[in-house]
Amino acid sequence: MKNNRFFNRDVVSIKDFQRDDLEYLFKKTDEMKKLSPKEKDELGKARIMGYLFYEPSTRTRMSFEAAMASIGGSSIGISDLKSSSIEKGESLQDTVRVMDLYSDIIILRHQLDGSSKFAAEISDHPIINGGSGSEEHPTQAMLDLYTMIREKKKIDGLKICILGDLKYGRTIYSLLYGLSNYDVEIILVSPPTLQIRQESIYGLKNKMKIVELVEMSEKVFRDADILYVTRIQKERFSDPQEYEKVKGAYTIDSNILKQFKSDIAIMHPLPRIDEISQDVDSKTNAIYFKQASYGKDLRSALLALILNESPL
Repeated sequence: MKNNRFFNRDVVSIKDFQRDDLEYLFKKTDEMKKLSPKEKDELGKARIMGYLFYEPSTRTRMSFEAAMASIGGSSIGISDLKSSSIEKGESLQDTVRVMDLYSDIIILRHQLDGSSKFAAEISDHPIINGGSGSEEHPTQAMLDLYTMIREKKKIDGLKICILGDLKYGRTIYSLLYGLSNYDVEIILVSPPTLQIRQESIYGLKNKMKIVELVEMSEKVFRDADILYVTRIQKERFSDPQEYEKVKGAYTIDSNILKQFKSDIAIMHPLPRIDEISQDVDSKTNAIYFKQASYGKDLRSALLALILNESPL
């Protein structure tokens, strides 16, 4: 394959990737799914993925591990800080440098903004941002966009309602940056204290229509093609009482679902707490577990593209 846009490339911010890059990744994801297991195994053979998770993770870590295994590679890493020298006070810089010695690619999740950018500056091997503070989660946005294309057959022309914690939800910022490459209409719904950080989306309103609301209105749901729900980020609150004030602010259940278009797609980056009732899970509109499944597919392709100049 010629002109691999991702070979040996860091994935720190989705803002570093244009629409052509994203659609190239989505195309390669579809192509990789058609490969035989033997063909896939050659893409990561004898390669090692290192992961450093300073914050808890289920889907991101497991999907990356499953993705690496699916292309014939192996994984080593830290997900329990108490079992590592981080517990002894080792710096992020030193930990990344050591992991860099043992790995061909590194996935980093850290509680501080700018952590992945810093790691990319000191690592010889590619860094993938698995979540940096309240800043970004670029591969989540990539798989979200891929999910929209798979389920809606397009992104251009969609009306997307994003509901929940828009202040601290890092998946939201990456998703908005990614969506700015398309012709979409965005409706943001959140409690007043959890509205989107304006300085972080500066300039986006010139690229797409964005409406901000604090109430769930029937008109919003009636017109929306996608409802993207996020949990309230309890771990980002410095004051527990402030969290209690907004806890459970919105809940999507079967009754509210009746207000939606019949073909609305409900997405969620997970984990879910109480913002989507479990009685929604059996509805055809609920695609959040499909969304998690697409994460493995897309991350398999992403790893293969970064690790191989001519992978397919």
